[in-house]
Amino acid sequence: MELLQRATGPLATNVYLLGDPATGEALAIDTAIPSAAWIDEQLRARGWTLRLIVSTHRHWDHIGDNAAVQASTGARVACHGLDRLGLEDPQPLGAPFTIPPSAPQVDLQDGGLLRCGSITLQVLHTPGHTEGSICLLVPDEGVLFTGDTLFAGGWGRVDLPGGSAEAMVASLRRLALLDDPLRVLPGHGRSTTIGRERPLLELVAWEGRLPA
Repeated sequence: MELLQRATGPLATNVYLLGDPATGEALAIDTAIPSAAWIDEQLRARGWTLRLIVSTHRHWDHIGDNAAVQASTGARVACHGLDRLGLEDPQPLGAPFTIPPSAPQVDLQDGGLLRCGSITLQVLHTPGHTEGSICLLVPDEGVLFTGDTLFAGGWGRVDLPGGSAEAMVASLRRLALLDDPLRVLPGHGRSTTIGRERPLLELVAWEGRLPA
């Protein structure tokens, strides 16, 4: 797996592009505005074909270029069914520009598998930031894409529409069951590992609440 990353947009959203050099198939995660031109450039440079655009959740800073990337590549858009409406009818939530709607063609479910060439990603439904927030686990690469569920030293906001502190606690408890070496690639900020975040994850699991 070849992994490319770029932080873009007003909230420095991490956009990820995964490719299988052997087959030339690729997958994009959280195509924020502006990322379409960068994605097209990387695909052309490597001779890759984009198959999927995966949104970890519905917020504007993660879905803004879904429609543009889909139009230029023909890739299908995928998200959890509980966040589908947020892609079809984006809510601005303070966005500094218009967010074009996109039409999800793939409904993701907990435990489902996505395949991109020889790359297999497992869907983990991790609500709390939104009802349909997901993480994507790539077991063979030891990588977990966490969207806005888990950051280095923190977790996603639970005070926005669709957020739930109780659901976030359950999701962080689930992530606490993963192995320490697993590399965490979040929707914002620097990468980390489950091991580095274990004190936080275990505190949440033990106390059954988010720290103040």
